[in-house]
Amino acid sequence: MKQEQLDHIAIVGLAGRFPGAPDLEQFWRNLRDGVESITRLDDRDLLASGVDPSLLATDHYVKASPILDGIEYFDAEFFGFSPREAEVTDPQHRVFLECAWEALENAGYDPNQYGGRIGVFAGAGLHSYYHDYLVTNQKLIETLGELPRFLAVEKDFLSTRVSYRLNLKGPSISLQTACSTSLVAVHFGCQSLLNGESDMVLAGGVSIKLPQTAGYLYQEGTILSPDGHCRAFDAAAAGTIFGSGAGIVILKRLSDALSDGDTIHAVIRGSCVNNDGSIKVSYTAPSIDGQARAISEALAMADVDASEISYVEAHGSGTSLGDPIEVAALTKAFRETTAEMGFCGIGSIKTNVGHLDAAAGVAGLIKTVLSLEHGKLPPSLHFKGPNPSIDFCNSPFFVQSTLSDWKSKNGRRIAGISSFGIGGTNAHVIVEEAPTVHSDAAPKAWEIIPISARTYEALEKATDRLNSHLRSQSELAVSDVAFTLQEGRRAFSHRRAIVAPSIEHAVELLEKRTAKRVHSSRATEKALETVFMFPGQGAQHANMGRELYENESTFRQHIDQCAEYLLPILGLDLRRVLYSHSLDENADAQLKQTRITQPAVFTVSYALAQLWLSWGITPKAMIGHSLGEYVAATLAGVFELEDCLALVAERARLMQQLPPGSMLVVHRAEHHLRSRLNGDISIAAVNAPEVTVLSGPTSAIKDLAQLLAKDGVAVQPLTTSHAFHSSMMDPIIAMFRAVAAAVPKRIPRISIVSTVTADWMTPEQATDANYWAQQIRSSVRFSPALLKALENSEGNLLEVGPGNSLSTLAKLHLKSSQQNRVFHSLPHAKDERSELENLLSTVGALWVSGAPVDWRRLRKNRGQRVPLPTYPFERQRFWIEPARPPAQIFITTEIVEKAQDLLAQASANTNGCREHSQLARNETVDTKPVSTILNISSEMSVEETLTSLWQEALGVSQVDVDDNFFNLGGQSLLALSLITQIGRAFGARFSLASLVGAPTIREFAQIVEKELSLKSAHANGISPSSIQQAVRAFVLENYLSGGDNACANTDSLLENNLIDAMDFLHIAMFLEETYGIRINNDELIGANMGSIHNIASYVAYKLSEQRGRTTRLGPSVLHTGEHAALESAG
Repeated sequence: MKQEQLDHIAIVGLAGRFPGAPDLEQFWRNLRDGVESITRLDDRDLLASGVDPSLLATDHYVKASPILDGIEYFDAEFFGFSPREAEVTDPQHRVFLECAWEALENAGYDPNQYGGRIGVFAGAGLHSYYHDYLVTNQKLIETLGELPRFLAVEKDFLSTRVSYRLNLKGPSISLQTACSTSLVAVHFGCQSLLNGESDMVLAGGVSIKLPQTAGYLYQEGTILSPDGHCRAFDAAAAGTIFGSGAGIVILKRLSDALSDGDTIHAVIRGSCVNNDGSIKVSYTAPSIDGQARAISEALAMADVDASEISYVEAHGSGTSLGDPIEVAALTKAFRETTAEMGFCGIGSIKTNVGHLDAAAGVAGLIKTVLSLEHGKLPPSLHFKGPNPSIDFCNSPFFVQSTLSDWKSKNGRRIAGISSFGIGGTNAHVIVEEAPTVHSDAAPKAWEIIPISARTYEALEKATDRLNSHLRSQSELAVSDVAFTLQEGRRAFSHRRAIVAPSIEHAVELLEKRTAKRVHSSRATEKALETVFMFPGQGAQHANMGRELYENESTFRQHIDQCAEYLLPILGLDLRRVLYSHSLDENADAQLKQTRITQPAVFTVSYALAQLWLSWGITPKAMIGHSLGEYVAATLAGVFELEDCLALVAERARLMQQLPPGSMLVVHRAEHHLRSRLNGDISIAAVNAPEVTVLSGPTSAIKDLAQLLAKDGVAVQPLTTSHAFHSSMMDPIIAMFRAVAAAVPKRIPRISIVSTVTADWMTPEQATDANYWAQQIRSSVRFSPALLKALENSEGNLLEVGPGNSLSTLAKLHLKSSQQNRVFHSLPHAKDERSELENLLSTVGALWVSGAPVDWRRLRKNRGQRVPLPTYPFERQRFWIEPARPPAQIFITTEIVEKAQDLLAQASANTNGCREHSQLARNETVDTKPVSTILNISSEMSVEETLTSLWQEALGVSQVDVDDNFFNLGGQSLLALSLITQIGRAFGARFSLASLVGAPTIREFAQIVEKELSLKSAHANGISPSSIQQAVRAFVLENYLSGGDNACANTDSLLENNLIDAMDFLHIAMFLEETYGIRINNDELIGANMGSIHNIASYVAYKLSEQRGRTTRLGPSVLHTGEHAALESAG
């Protein structure tokens, strides 16, 4: 990289929602086609929005608005919002949060997998949702409490809410500079990257004007347009129109973006932010000098000559005074380095979507980036002739009024973007087209494409969207698509995976979604455990694992290691036998010899296990079929690899020397066959409930096979050289025991189910030479051993070795109710499926089931991150309608019809009063989520009252008395609000800790009933001593730990500095609510109340003074101290 590029910033991700464009694809089409995305409103729309009918008759009321669709909808569950929290959160925050997720996915990053610090720099517009909607619902405001509603709407929390919800740990800064907010955010995001505070940055802004379906009253001399059109730089320019939108860019240092394989949309070469100061006409007026300085300094920071700039995305508000000042400032800055005329296009996005306030700057930046990517300059609309105050002829600029190719200048396309805020904060950014990047990563022959979502419906939508995208973008490399989805997406519970060698093949699979080739399932919340199953002799075949040897370095490394160890023992290179380059009959014959077969099967299984381990698939337990038990023991650490290879080779050599014999598969249970066996025939293996293997002399096996066949029993001779696991093995047991005794052995680190005992292998057995000697002769009790492994387990069974014999047997053991899934690593010898396809398909299936896969180690080589469809949010309506004054409510026919239906329902049911009251408050009825304030009746039981309060706090329509408040979406601030409402409902005081300890309605009702009983007892006769005991108990519970109890017994509080003035406020509130008296906190602290005794005497005096009257803590008292304490603790 060149030295001058070290300070450059790459834009690696984009997201935005703008009027007429729910995504950036539609946004670009609108820009390219010259679409003005401003909606013309009819009187019905305006009346429904509460516009005064008298305004509609005036000539100066402009019936137009740039509308952002769907602002009342939000995927609350996706981001962990309760329904109540979602509907009171400012829609600006909600839209921005969704855009933040989309921008990260567009960049190809999951924050939980990214190792660096991700910062957020952003700003929002006026929170009119609070002022015009929430505040009018007074009961809702009271229910929420001050701090929760403050956090839900204030601009301060825009960035930190994103950081919290998405787990971003870099700087999180919300900033405000009026119209230039979002471009200033981009500038400071770049600085954070260059200073090393962040490794990635989300920068942008959002503004939502409410109500959207309302026009405005035009007044001459203001910034607003008289007809709803913005005519930047035109002779008829007379103002702008304000709209709604949101935009975010993802920024990284250019060097990091290149090394990380990011898609680079454009490069920010430099930027500048300044302020006009006071040398201008007024605070709100623009300044030529201030703007010119910002542009000049940005050019200097970018090390770009003005003559290299071929386009400027201007602030372009379309005012008769502002436009000439902006062009004059641009000209002044450009003239410092060039005298050229008319070479640079200029335009304004405000002509398309209006003025987006805090999102205006990033909207212009995104427009410019899209223009660079497409190599086209879209038209700036409504330009017919220049503003007479702008001398374009003697300036470097012309208005880009038509769509044209963006011709490079000196081989480069470079642009400037301006954004100027009321108050004088100016921002200018220099961007250049992205460098050409070529991927040097070697793609796999087959790629795993994973997809996931939170629900099955979302998974289907995500699959559809990906399929559509791949069909339209067939030039994409399948390796880049796989890399992006593997490392750049969060893995949710509903999963799907395919394995494909090309985009065309992937599209076909995603279209058909056949179960055999497309794995789909719901992953368990906890990662599933995996049991490795290792096959024995009989699974071998020529070229087993060849594709892996040629394509997977880890597999090749371990095959080579084993072959080198075995070379002096076997007297041949095992690789020549396994992977002969021609149909070598000699190699094939050698592989059939037991002395070669067993080391070969061990080697392939061991190398395959190491490959699985490198990909993050680790066994919880292992089981081996005969020879396979040696692989399990080696992985568990019982044997060193070199020792075990020698042991397996000697085992095989000794067996090879024995006389030949035969083996027979019989499809009958073991107990049915025992009576038919003579002394020569042994039960070699119990492979399944109805699959038994017999072993013995060839003639005896042949005779028994004929008898069984006559009885209608299915039999199948095995192709084998010897009668393994029979009495014919007896001659070598003592010799092998001596060899095994000389090999060092250790206690296994991973559990093994013994196929000798059909139980967990004990440390004594694992380290006993006699066990390994008897294993040669003993029956292989695979079936009962597998059942032991499956006890209390719903994990995966993975065959690790050639073929699928154990997988086939394992499936015979599973009941329909069991959740275990069975997989095999390599295909059967007769299966024409590619080994790599089979293996990677199994990786995908394991991931779908919930097993953890280390994608980075699986891939080894990074691909290129490419933009792919983002998450299909499942939005629902979360919206509080304003409770308008009667004069501004306009009843439509639709509302009347809803009212009639609702009243008809109410007449047939005793709960109809609630729906009726809801209709009286809102002219439209939306049953999900609940947004009504429920009235508490004195006749309701404690549980009924708590249920109503629970529903209101959470914004849900149904709550069971055993539902946990926090599992339903309740968090600390909602809990505090709920506790306040419960206290008001019952005239008592409850702590947050009480709700944490009793989070269900049933449990908390017991606390309430106990408190009410205590209050009743106090009311019947209260003594100073009982007051003293109550205060002491309160202090000990809330302020003192066990070690401080001795101090408390002295009744001394202030003298020992055990509590402070804020604590006395809490004590006063406790006394007020417990005894129904009004206490002056200053009086309590100041009148020598430094002991529990004095406090009790004071309360007794107040009670006697107010005897006969009862008071309660009113709703105006807010537990501010609790809120402050909670926040400071956090």
